[in-house]
Amino acid sequence: MTSPLNVPSPAASSTPDERWSPRLWGTLLVLCAAMFLDALDVSMVGVALPSIATDLGLSTATLQWIVSGYILGYGGLLLLGGRAADLLGRRRVFLIALAVFALASLLGGLVDSGPLLIASRFIKGLSAAFTAPAGLSIITTTFKEGPQRNRALSIYTTCAATGFSMGLVLSGLLTELSWRWTMLLPAPIALVALVAGLRMIPHSDREDTRGGYDVPGAVTGTAAMLLLVFTVVQAPEAGWTSARTLLSFLATAILLAAFVTIERRSANPLLRLGVLRSGTQLRAQLGAAAFFGSYVAFQFIATQYMQSLLGWSALQTALAFLPAGVLVALSSTKIGDVVDRFGTPRVIATGFTFLVVAYAIFLQVDLTPRYAAVILPSMLLLGAACALTFPSLNIQATNGVGDDEQGMVSGLLNTSIQVGGAVFLAVVTAVITAGGHEGTAASPQAVLDSFRPGLAVVTAIALAGLLITLTGLRADRRARAPRPSVVVAKSPGTRTEEAEPVGVRD
Repeated sequence: MTSPLNVPSPAASSTPDERWSPRLWGTLLVLCAAMFLDALDVSMVGVALPSIATDLGLSTATLQWIVSGYILGYGGLLLLGGRAADLLGRRRVFLIALAVFALASLLGGLVDSGPLLIASRFIKGLSAAFTAPAGLSIITTTFKEGPQRNRALSIYTTCAATGFSMGLVLSGLLTELSWRWTMLLPAPIALVALVAGLRMIPHSDREDTRGGYDVPGAVTGTAAMLLLVFTVVQAPEAGWTSARTLLSFLATAILLAAFVTIERRSANPLLRLGVLRSGTQLRAQLGAAAFFGSYVAFQFIATQYMQSLLGWSALQTALAFLPAGVLVALSSTKIGDVVDRFGTPRVIATGFTFLVVAYAIFLQVDLTPRYAAVILPSMLLLGAACALTFPSLNIQATNGVGDDEQGMVSGLLNTSIQVGGAVFLAVVTAVITAGGHEGTAASPQAVLDSFRPGLAVVTAIALAGLLITLTGLRADRRARAPRPSVVVAKSPGTRTEEAEPVGVRD
């Protein structure tokens, strides 16, 4: 295994000054299509839930598992998916998982019962847990660290934000025909991406596994993540202080302790713990959790506000979010240049600042629609924050990591994103429901008043992400000071963060 300070292989397919070949563009487009589908699938299902409940006769408790089943499969298996890409080959893992995603999409559109639909959603989440880290690690091992990789990652992560925004609009249109179309739409797109991927994606070497596979680590790590996500998702319904929730958290802590012990002793660990000794890496992981967690919780509140209190349709609500997605899409090819010039700490700090201001402005909403004065400025700032922060976090997490561990770090980053989303959404939901203003008997003003503490928590989460990022600015200034140090080797011309060493080998 190589040193964590190694730059990507010299055999990488691009250099900072050369144009990308058609095959490089084709590879990137296939990976972007998979990321687009992941985000599209998450956002489309939310608007379709009422129609699904009516058609299949599902209770509210069953209905939530159509969303939670996907989160459970996705968040619970990301660490395993990321390491599998390193050990079994990134191309192989990505293409197999993409094929499973297409089949699960087809199944989800054809089923006629709630349990089968939930099962299809779990399988889709499971497959996304393998495509997401494999796809990200293919990019980071195909494009050399520096301007070329930064550009590729900015385009790649923009596709996620665009897919999320497009999913909201498409779901509003497709649900008018049938909720089944929201489930079926990803299938043909995934099939086309699969065929193109077979031709475009380069073959990747498998890591030397003479030390054996970390089966105990895979079992305990996956079980811990599955149980953590399950507990957090169920806590608002079961009660945060209920015996079931507390016992589940205790079991999760035991599994995590066992996982850490196993990883420290394993010759070929699922997660090399030394990677978390890097302040740069740790800030990227915590920042990703705060960024996505605050955004998911904000979208939940904003959607409820627009539909329940303002009486907007699903399509109107989707169009209200559209300016943010358009801004992200328009800036996709430029963020890499911004990162090259200013470095990831400054760009992430700016993005988090926009995020905090966007949430603070939205706190001013009332029962009268104030789109131009409040909602639109919030959405534009939110779009700017997403455009700056999400690609930069991906760049910061993957820079300075050897090719043999790109899948592991990619899986860790996506785990932070998904677990952060699940945890913070559950916390914000609990804050809202604590007001006791749910139900038809509550007045609109009472419901709005119950939303405000949730929005305050969302703003606080984003502020915490900003403070974490600011510590990176201080570290960056120290790293730039003239002193003997070991820094991540970089391509000529890049100004991405001169990070602390990612960590010595355990």
